[in-house]
Amino acid sequence: MSPLTKLISITSLLLGTTITVTSNHWMMAWTGLEINTLAIIPLISKPHHPRAIEAATKYFLVQAAASALLLFSSMINAQSTGQWDITQLTHPPSQLLLTTAIATKLGLTPFHFWFPEVLQGSSLITALLLSTAMKLPPTSLLLLTSHSLNPTLLITMSIMSIALGGWMGLNQTQTRKIMAFSSISHLGWMTIIIIYNPKLTLLAFLIYTLMTTSIFLTMNTTNTLKLPTLMSSWTKAPTLNTTLMLTLLSLAGLPPLTGFLPKWLIIQELTKQEMTTTATIISMLSLLGLFFYLRLAYCSTITLPPNPSNKMKQWSTKKPTNILTPMLTSMSTLLLPLSPMILTTT
Repeated sequence: MSPLTKLISITSLLLGTTITVTSNHWMMAWTGLEINTLAIIPLISKPHHPRAIEAATKYFLVQAAASALLLFSSMINAQSTGQWDITQLTHPPSQLLLTTAIATKLGLTPFHFWFPEVLQGSSLITALLLSTAMKLPPTSLLLLTSHSLNPTLLITMSIMSIALGGWMGLNQTQTRKIMAFSSISHLGWMTIIIIYNPKLTLLAFLIYTLMTTSIFLTMNTTNTLKLPTLMSSWTKAPTLNTTLMLTLLSLAGLPPLTGFLPKWLIIQELTKQEMTTTATIISMLSLLGLFFYLRLAYCSTITLPPNPSNKMKQWSTKKPTNILTPMLTSMSTLLLPLSPMILTTT
């Protein structure tokens, strides 16, 4: 891909995200989402591989259908109420259609089918964009309309996402698919609390973005696409693999690491809302995810391959470590002491 094309795509991504996040009118929000979709497609199809083309096609079709649903929802609401304001979503069929559209864009269960396949067909950096930056515009729309959405539907979809994200990640050997199911599971945690405390959803999204960025940049440095490669990458960058293990445990939500903070606060808030059963269910379901995070951590640091590799020497193919990786890894593991300050602000 030429530098000019890459510059146009990245600038369009930033423009589309900014338009959607800052808009009050449904048409502007839809325009921003469409700009985002069109800007990411060249980045997905960049490798010129059949799997990449397939991923780009699937992504385009799913996102176009979700955008059409969102536009249809806003038009029905405008016809019934005379309002194009995003916060004035009061028509019940429009609320249902909007929930379906945003769930499809985010990859929430049962509209998750496209996300692991698209991530598997993308490069690691594009997969990082799809898992983090592309989730921001739909999440911002969900935050703006959270007061008028159906709580039962959202909670059901959230529990299903946490269960499916943990269950489907158990038998995966491709790191991008594992991160895709991890993303689905974390989106369930964010969505379940959005009606009761939107600030917690934003906090969970920011911390998830921080940890996921750190993991993808580390895997990009060691060129880790599957578990056997992860097992043999210890000789390439031992320090980097050790920090990867800590970041994976943080993503699993183990104390005293940063990832424990959003889960702790979400469970606490659900208990305050007298939803102890729901809090217990999602806590138990998160153990499924913990298993494959522990397996990744085990492969990255504790396991060494039984035989020396016959391939080219690992240190001859080493990429330079991204300058952001150490800073993001530190933040992904050491932010828990800031929780008193966060608690006072939320």
